[in-house]
Amino acid sequence: MALHYIRQGSGPTLLLVHGIGGSWRSWNSVLHALAAEHDVIAVDLPGHGASPPLAGEHTIATLADALTDFLTEHNLLGIDAVGSSMGARLVLELARRGGVLGAVVSLDPGGFWAGWEVPFFYHSVAVSQKLVAALQPIMPALMNSPVGRTALLPQFSARPWALDAAQAQDEMYTMGHTPVFEELLEALAHGEQQQPAPAGSITAPLVIGWGRQDRVCLPGQAERALAKFPDARLYWFSNCGHFPQWDQPAEAARLILATLRRQPFRDQAIAQAAEKPTRPRAVPTPGVVLATLALAAIGGWLLVRRPKQTGRAS
Repeated sequence: MALHYIRQGSGPTLLLVHGIGGSWRSWNSVLHALAAEHDVIAVDLPGHGASPPLAGEHTIATLADALTDFLTEHNLLGIDAVGSSMGARLVLELARRGGVLGAVVSLDPGGFWAGWEVPFFYHSVAVSQKLVAALQPIMPALMNSPVGRTALLPQFSARPWALDAAQAQDEMYTMGHTPVFEELLEALAHGEQQQPAPAGSITAPLVIGWGRQDRVCLPGQAERALAKFPDARLYWFSNCGHFPQWDQPAEAARLILATLRRQPFRDQAIAQAAEKPTRPRAVPTPGVVLATLALAAIGGWLLVRRPKQTGRAS
């Protein structure tokens, strides 16, 4: 599989795998810190960023196969890896298969929901993606405003007002322009469940990191992830939503580097210098509510005005 990727740094090779609707740019906030110690390869998954879609269906299994093919073609089998969201589930799946990856850090993996959490995940993310797609004409202005980020990104970030504007704009662009988003969202929510890895089957370091304020993969799902991956160590990020590399980038980098060094570490040592919620003056709640309603209205209007698809003449 010809996946687009970027490569930076030197040292042991490290694979970075983004989430649904993302790209290699999803790692910009931690890329420099990781490349200081590693030869970092950040890929665009099939149908994301500059990588073409697969010829067939897009599921967790087919994406995992594509990543395995990529590593095989580049003689990289056995390298360490970090994944985020859907990418976090992908690296867990590759770790379960054995012989594909070395040490693994999985940040807020999807796929461990149950019951009412399934429709909550599916419909909330589907609505968010449709709104993001509809608002693309005004997205740069929204992402350059703390109020705009706060109104549009509270499901994904514990501190959306404090996010880097350029990073947020990159994410919203790829989320609105990923042609396989709906197919993968359906596969994540209603497709094959993640198979377990029996205790003792994964011998390389395996750490699952979870944001305590994750509103996509709810924190209670961490217990189910550990039940399926009993060899994993769980790490909690405070003041953090679904993407630790967004809300706590320095802490996320410390956790990743500590895991890859294959030396014992204490959670307190990773968290002790964690970023405090340093933020501009809090965005007033009424302003956020009004901004959210306005965005929903504008998004609905743009969707209505969107021209209907017409078939091409044969």
